[in-house]
Amino acid sequence: MTQVIFYEKPGCINNTKQKAILSAAGHQVIAYNLLETPWTVASLRSFFADRPVAEWFNRTAPMVKSGEVVPENLDEETALQLMIQYPLLIRRPLIQVGNVYQVGFDRDRIDAWIGLAPAKIVEDLETCPRSQQVK
Repeated sequence: MTQVIFYEKPGCINNTKQKAILSAAGHQVIAYNLLETPWTVASLRSFFADRPVAEWFNRTAPMVKSGEVVPENLDEETALQLMIQYPLLIRRPLIQVGNVYQVGFDRDRIDAWIGLAPAKIVEDLETCPRSQQVK
């Protein structure tokens, strides 16, 4: 059993499903509220590795959807400062296993990293289903 530190937005439908997938694969999931975690530049930066800054952002965050924040126009330092000030901007989940960190729930990457249950999951578990509802 692998201990998985999982930073989530409580109440997020996809985060709930993602934790269930990890638990079904036999992992121990320890969940923390991403919005209440006292992030620092160093602690947050570790999750993004070599991904481009634009991939660090939650595309359904109100500030991104409104165009107030345009991830493609930000440098690393500005992006991190914005995320610390407005944690809803952080792409979810943030996952830590030992000293390895990851952002997002890429099933193939996670399966190769720590293993997932053999059942194939076909639904999108990164895009908020509430953002896809007709207005």
